[in-house]
Amino acid sequence: MHAQGGVDRSILPRLPLLALGMVALLTGLWAGLFRLGWDVPALHPNLPANHGPLMVSGFLGTLISLERAVALGQWWAYATPLLTGLGALALLVGAPSLYGQTLVVMGSCGLVVLFASLLRSQPTLFTATMGSGTVAWVVGNVLWLAGWPISHIVPWWLGFLALMIAGERLELSRLLHLSAPSRAAFLTASGLLLVGLVGSAIRFEPGLRVTGIGLGAVAVWLLRYDVAWRTVRHEGLTRFIAVSLLLGYCWLLLGGVLVLVFGAVPPGPAYDALLHAIFLGFVFAMIFAHAPLIFPAILGIPVSFRFAFYAPLATLHLSLLLRIGSDLSGWTAGRQWGGLLNVLAIMLFFGKMVRALVSERARTTAHTGMMEDIRPRGATAPRISRP
Repeated sequence: MHAQGGVDRSILPRLPLLALGMVALLTGLWAGLFRLGWDVPALHPNLPANHGPLMVSGFLGTLISLERAVALGQWWAYATPLLTGLGALALLVGAPSLYGQTLVVMGSCGLVVLFASLLRSQPTLFTATMGSGTVAWVVGNVLWLAGWPISHIVPWWLGFLALMIAGERLELSRLLHLSAPSRAAFLTASGLLLVGLVGSAIRFEPGLRVTGIGLGAVAVWLLRYDVAWRTVRHEGLTRFIAVSLLLGYCWLLLGGVLVLVFGAVPPGPAYDALLHAIFLGFVFAMIFAHAPLIFPAILGIPVSFRFAFYAPLATLHLSLLLRIGSDLSGWTAGRQWGGLLNVLAIMLFFGKMVRALVSERARTTAHTGMMEDIRPRGATAPRISRP
């Protein structure tokens, strides 16, 4: 059923869930600025310490879960983004950590159930890969709930995102009719990553280095076999997506090398470099690439590609070069300015997305109103379908 102006009313329950994820993003970025040393209020004492959980589980976990729930089309699937979103809300308002952690653990378990359902109906390698990523997310969240140091939890969160994205790209690479050796290479790369994650829970230092090898191997596979090498020759949104993906794979490769080289480095510049090469360079490149597809699917409003989308993409990667170069050279001011520009690039991108969505919504409403004016009296208005 459609509301006035052609908007499908079924999207309305999704809006609060999307809002929870975006609030987690904004507060996570704010906490990141505080941790970089910028003179911003902490809002509450625990917020800076929750920067990672807000970004990974509050924002990314909620957004991924919401997108999967929309794709599945089952009402119970929306419990996952609701739980993770509420968990993030509990963290950012200063509730006892146990409340937010428990909600996030429950939400991540819900995503495992969702992928188990998908795996029964679609027993494929890419579904299994994404499902193993959700298990890694659950393990990391359980360890977080159990009080493990964040540095020991982060590899599981990295594994969650790397396996989820690699599985999605493998699904799209079916168009290339991958050979048996290429599929074996994918299994080897993702298997190394999983072995490293399990090993890090037993002996952290050697397990973490194997994790770095696995991350690098996944990046090499993506750079070699991903369909983006073909789609980058196209124009418009297709090329933008491909450019974003290929840049992200380069950051994942660098991040894997840094994890291998530095290993269990204590929090500091090197730790900042290896984490943000992956969490910002790789993961947010994927977000920039897929947001023009995900947001229309969630909101029921198409987004027309704009060349201006390249501005935040370039700002993100150039500022990340400044940040990581400053980390590795010991330039504190460069690290701080790089981090600030990272935040501005993300805000600029989502600002352009919102503007594109609002403009498209206004254009559609105006077109619908015009059709109402010219339709003969007594005629039935056609329904406008949305992707």
